[in-house]
Amino acid sequence: MAKPMSKSKIVAHMADKIGTPKKVAAQFFEELFKLAVKEAKGGAGKFVIPNIGRAVKAHRKARMGRNPQTGEAIKIKSKRRPLCVSARRKRSKTPSSAAKRLFSREIL
Repeated sequence: MAKPMSKSKIVAHMADKIGTPKKVAAQFFEELFKLAVKEAKGGAGKFVIPNIGRAVKAHRKARMGRNPQTGEAIKIKSKRRPLCVSARRKRSKTPSSAAKRLFSREIL
């Protein structure tokens, strides 16, 4: 199984294709990330990149759970979590670990 591209490899590839320095391409990705966090935190609760997908703020309802050590029933609070939804072409919802890492601290 092939490894996904790292951020530095993506930045290098984009800088090479566009013909800009890597520093400018890295700055573009940083600003895109900041904009995505700002928009996802806002009233709409989502950030859309056309033909790629969107990052949305999903709400999980409160529910009953069980303490695995004692077996005691506990109440789990409702919470929000990031969710990446791919573009309509692919039609698959993927709560990827990368999206969780990228948006979890900033959105929630």
